[in-house]
Parts: sequence; C-alpha cells; structure tokens
Amino acid sequence: MGEAEARRRPSGDELRIWRDFIETAERLKTRMARRMQQESILSPADYQVLLALHEATGQRLRSSVLAEVCDWERSRLSHHLRRMESKDLIAREGNAKDLRAAEIVLTETGAAELRRGAAPHLQAISELFVDALTAEELKNVENLTASLRRHLDTAGD
Repeated sequence: MGEAEARRRPSGDELRIWRDFIETAERLKTRMARRMQQESILSPADYQVLLALHEATGQRLRSSVLAEVCDWERSRLSHHLRRMESKDLIAREGNAKDLRAAEIVLTETGAAELRRGAAPHLQAISELFVDALTAEELKNVENLTASLRRHLDTAGD
C-alpha cells in the first residue's frame, strides 16, 4: 500500500456508514445495559466478568488473563473486581503455583446472579438483535465482525 492510500480519507458514504454503525451499536449497547440493570443486580461489566469466569476451567482465571479475555486495562479490571468482591460475586485466591498471582474465582453468589441474569439477557438479545435480522443478515453480521476482528488483530493501535 502506498503512502497516499494509507492516508486516504474516508468518503462521504463511508463516513455515513461508519457513523450509522457506531451509533446503532451504541444504541443497542445502551438498551441492553438498561434491560440488564432493570432485570438483575448485575451491570453489563459484572455480567462480562462473571461469564468469563463461568466459562473458564475451574471457574477461575488469573487477573491478567481475565483482563485479556474482557479486553480491559488491568487498572480498570482491578477497580471493578473490588466492587464485585464487595458484593460477593467474585473472590480473590492465591495461586498455588505462583503465590504472586491471585486468581479471580466465581463465588456461589456470583454463579447464582449470573444464572438469574442470563435468561432476561438472552431474551433481550433475541428481542433487540436476533429478531431484527433475517438469517442472511445474521450471516452477514458474522462475516462483518470476523473481518473486523481479523483486521484489528493485525493492525496496530
């Protein structure tokens, strides 16, 4: 790619599509968050952390791995985990293999709240996202997100 191509500005149509994409994604994210907070005690961030722990082997992860899974800065994760720990959703435990590395563990309370929040969350996904699209459009969204992820994984920040 030449220098001119690298610096090419998006066209008017490309900017319109970009803006529509971002504004729609934000609107969807806001509606999903509102629904979650109305129907459970969990915030979307709580749900993301609890789901990652639920899916992990032994329902535990080192905090550095959890930060990667959630795609969060470690400082953000640390602050958020403190709040979650105060609500008994997670616990921090020493790692038997590396005493310097705490593991974040899903508690019984956290697992129960995740289960309680899952049904309304899945219902909101159906109502606000899946039901709005045809099977072909869903496949197109899958292809679009795969292309964006591949590009983001290879592109620098």
